[in-house]
Amino acid sequence: MNMTSGVKNKIMNYGKMIKFSHTVFALPFAMSAVVFAWQTHVPSLWELFYILVAMVGARSAAMGFNRIVDADIDRINPRTAVREIPAGILSAKEALVFVGISCLVFVGAAAMLSPLCFFLSFPVLFVLFFYSYTKRFTPYCHLVLGFAISLAPVGAWVAVTGTLNWGIFFLAAALWFYIAGFDILYACQDIGFDKEQGLFSLPVFLGAARAMQVSSLLHLIFLGFLLAVHVSFDMHPVFLVFWAAIAILIFLEHRLIRPDDLSRIHVAFFHINSAVSLTLFAGILIQTFFRV
Repeated sequence: MNMTSGVKNKIMNYGKMIKFSHTVFALPFAMSAVVFAWQTHVPSLWELFYILVAMVGARSAAMGFNRIVDADIDRINPRTAVREIPAGILSAKEALVFVGISCLVFVGAAAMLSPLCFFLSFPVLFVLFFYSYTKRFTPYCHLVLGFAISLAPVGAWVAVTGTLNWGIFFLAAALWFYIAGFDILYACQDIGFDKEQGLFSLPVFLGAARAMQVSSLLHLIFLGFLLAVHVSFDMHPVFLVFWAAIAILIFLEHRLIRPDDLSRIHVAFFHINSAVSLTLFAGILIQTFFRV
């Protein structure tokens, strides 16, 4: 019983380290790509399984690597000192083993999908790992994060179809600006600390108020790219109802957070952004039934 409990606690600690619950931000975009691909290329159950495994593996590797790279910074930041590595719940060696296994899972799943996916898995890992260093030299690290995560729907599309088209690029671009926009808001929490440590972010570079304006602009671009997705995939007009719901959620997110009041940032960051991703997937999935 004790061994079982210990293993369970260790798994939960790994899940907390990589914030597994945040997978809900990008996964619906990847699954949306699969829904679009389904119109011309019906994936097998095994393909769907390996796409999910690849998504989990890539994200786990990226988040675990980020926690290792940032461990020294997290240790002296009051907001992040409770994270698993700086708090001593997991060692850096344990996290490194976890990242290695996650990389093998991702590359292995990609290999099971196709030789092209296998070869592309290595540059994808490079981009995911590269992001972890960007806040040390550029205030545009949020855009790098958005780009890295935006590879998810492209990867899912390539896994099913083996091709590319403009529609999937529009979906990836939407995810890019969506992620970058709310990451800017999230970074507002650490302006003082980042300045002291010589770290870079748009809130440090521009100040909280102007950074939030940039975030609003990026989210407007995100909504624009969703309309481009609607047109490029010849979606049913019912999707526009979901688009409007997403626009309202984005508006609420920016109403909840103010330069002088970040008390509701966790509600905006997790709950609203989760709702945005799930609403998008629901809209894309439901509109396919209207097109039949």
